[in-house]
This record gives sequence, C-alpha cells and structure tokens, in this order.
Amino acid sequence: MDFNGLKYLVVGSGFFGSVIAERIARDKNEKVLVIDKRPHIGGNSHSEIDNETGIECHTYGSHIFHASNEKVWRYINRFCTFNSYRHKVLTRYKNKIYQMPINLHTINAFYEKNLGPGEAENFMKSEIAREGIQNPVNLEEKAISLIGRPLYEALIKGYTTKQWDTDPKKLPANIITRLPVRYNYKSDYFDDPWQGIPSEGYHAIFKKMLADPNIEVHLGTDFFDVRRLIPGTCKIIYTGPIDRFFDFKFGKLGWRTLTFEKSTYHLGDYQGTAVMNYAEVSAPYTRIHEFRHYHEERKYPDDKTIIFREYSKGSGKDDEPYYPINTGEDKMILERYQNECEKNKNVIFGGRLGMYKYLDMDQTIAQALETYEKRIKENA
Repeated sequence: MDFNGLKYLVVGSGFFGSVIAERIARDKNEKVLVIDKRPHIGGNSHSEIDNETGIECHTYGSHIFHASNEKVWRYINRFCTFNSYRHKVLTRYKNKIYQMPINLHTINAFYEKNLGPGEAENFMKSEIAREGIQNPVNLEEKAISLIGRPLYEALIKGYTTKQWDTDPKKLPANIITRLPVRYNYKSDYFDDPWQGIPSEGYHAIFKKMLADPNIEVHLGTDFFDVRRLIPGTCKIIYTGPIDRFFDFKFGKLGWRTLTFEKSTYHLGDYQGTAVMNYAEVSAPYTRIHEFRHYHEERKYPDDKTIIFREYSKGSGKDDEPYYPINTGEDKMILERYQNECEKNKNVIFGGRLGMYKYLDMDQTIAQALETYEKRIKENA
C-alpha cells in the first residue's frame, strides 16, 4: 500500500465513507484509497449468507432501509433494488405480546379495553395528565408525557435501561421521540414512503459502490497503524470514533456497543416476526432478530432458521462503539473535540462515530452527499 502522492483517504467503508469514495471516484474521476480495520466492507450495515442455511444475516443486527429524502432514495437505487418488506416490531412483556410503536392495538391490549381512536386518545390524555409533566427534560419525562406512566414502566423503561445501562432520567428526551404514538391500528414501524431490504443484500450494495477502478480498498488496515505514513496534503475522510482520533485527550465519550449470540434451530419459524423486543430487565437480551423474515421472496429452508440474541453493554477500549450515549457530560466533552476538528482543516469527520450522533442509514447517506458537494467537490 503506497501513500506517496495520495490525495484522498477514506477511513471506514460504511455508508458515509463508501458514498464519499464513490463520489470522488465517479464524479470527480479521482483516485481514492479506502481502508477499514474490519475484514469486510460495509461497516455495521454488512450482511452475509449463512453457509448452513443459506439465510442472509445482518452481521451487526437488523438494518431496515427507510427514507423520506427522494435524493437519497434515487442515489441508493443506483446500486440495488429493494424488496417490499415493511418493518413491524413486537414487544414481549410478562408473557404477552404488544405491537410497537404503541398504537391502538397496544393500548387496548395493555389496558384490556376496546377503545376507538378518539376514545383511546382521550383516555391516554387522562393517563398523561396524571403526571403533570409540561416541559420534559429527559427520556423518562418525555416518554411519560407521550404515553403515561403505566405504558412507560411496562414497555419502555426496562428496555431502555438495558439498551443504555443508564438511568432514563439521565438520557436526552429526543431519544424517545423516534417512536411515534398512534391512535389507529397501523403497525408499520416506519412512516417513510420508501422502505425495504436490498434484494441482493447489503454487502452487494457496498461491493457495487466501491467497484470503480479509481477506488482501492484495503481491509484489515487500522488507520492508527498507518497514520504516520499519510502525507500532510492528503484529504482524510474519517468515520471512526471522534475521541479516538484525538487520542482521548479530553476524555472518552460514552458509547454503547452490541454483542450477538447466534443460534440455529431446526424450525421453519422461531418467533413469527423479524424483531421481537424484550421489555423486562429479567431478560438479559434486548431483542431477538430472525433474519428469514426479511426476504419472503427468497426460498429459504422450511426446517431451519437463524436467530441473533442482541445484548447491549458499555463500550470498552477494545469494543466497537455503536451508539453515542450523549449525556450532559458527553456533550461538554464533545464540544471540546469539535473545536479541535475545526483546527484540522484537511480532515472531514463523518458518520455516526465521527460526528458522535445517532444517524440512520438514509441520514448518513444524505450527510455524505452534502459533505461531498460542499467540502470536496466545491473545494477542488
């Protein structure tokens, strides 16, 4: 691997890095080097076929593509087609199953009622009013202000505690606003007009994105092992953890990581849905993924299925960070790192880890396209 004369280096082959690399190669017709310390492209969106069953699994947990940005949808469709999958999530609590996000079915099932939409809305307003929360300042208060305390205690609190290992009172309110509350029976998890799973899988997307002859990819290469070899004139697009880039000089930001326990069963169907949440703290995992449900158009075996049990924990030094925790202390540390970013004019920080921001795949692509237009293409 030769760094001499290198003009563009992309660190990380997830969506942010791959979009930037693809644009530099195809739109600017420039050479670009992509490195990733993992043995595969695609970052956390990577998928692979299980050899025993032929079922395509999302290596780092379920990834469902959904978008409301037409520019993003048009862009991603250059590299794949999507099936018609619409994501639905169920939650298990005290041996009963509830639909998520909370909808009319959830409300009626939980309270053992038979309310219509208007009746349910009025009922929930009375539940919410019991707590008198006017200006929620944390996740717990925000959740209660949306669904009342009983539903929060049953379906949100335990799951959130396991997911973040942080008192919900210390988490920002905006985390819970990602989940809508509905007073009808709509059970789709997302409202976006464009949704689905890539027909050929996520790995195929990244393979096509990075196929341009102007792109050179090196896997199993840690940026910090080769950093000293990179010429000072090289534009670096960095998608790793922002605090790691600066050697944790202002402290370590709070991150969560995930681990997965894979099991194969001699069954045609383990749980009847792609994702089942486990709301109670007594269940050590947060959810179970069953990947066969993402591709009903494929002929998978009817006597075998694969599940991943997902566990959430704090990210240690040797763990791959997944989610920023974003406590008040984290925000203060982040501001200091962001000030340092301003001094590194030749480095672009992007993606969930580089920006310390929770981003879905469509949001990541949108930011990558905008970053390319404003900071690479226009500053040639």
